[in-house]
Amino acid sequence: MAAKDVSVVLVHGAWADGSSWVITALKEEAVNVSATPLPLTSLTDDVAALNRSLDRTEGPIVLAGHAYAGAVIALTRPERVKALVYIAALAPDEGEKVADVFYRLEPHPQAPKLAPDNNGLIWLPDEAFATAFAHHASAADQALLAAVQRPISLNCITVPAGRPL
Repeated sequence: MAAKDVSVVLVHGAWADGSSWVITALKEEAVNVSATPLPLTSLTDDVAALNRSLDRTEGPIVLAGHAYAGAVIALTRPERVKALVYIAALAPDEGEKVADVFYRLEPHPQAPKLAPDNNGLIWLPDEAFATAFAHHASAADQALLAAVQRPISLNCITVPAGRPL
């Protein structure tokens, strides 16, 4: 199957949106590519948003998820999904919470300390974009990512995941 016969759907993780992907480079390679916007309000909401995007996509699908989106792509069910690609992504087991995955191993010493705000949203500290999110990006890109970040709700990471695809 040629790249032009498959649709690649990119799914962002916490603190980002679809612009964090290399969409232009994939399009230059004649790949059918789109990025799904996740609301980051709950795991259920995010899976529903992904499924709505897949409804707009034709043919066989390859899903690529970054970070938190690994949990999201594993819970979709469309039969046209032919492959899942995990890019530094989380893969909770059935019944496991996304938050549990973070504590399987001892945290990295540079891992930022995260806590929800009064609205139940978790924001990444600006300085963490250099060490934990986009460490290969330029300082200008890191500053931009920090300025436009999208927080993740506790409801995304504190509910047990369903059976992975």
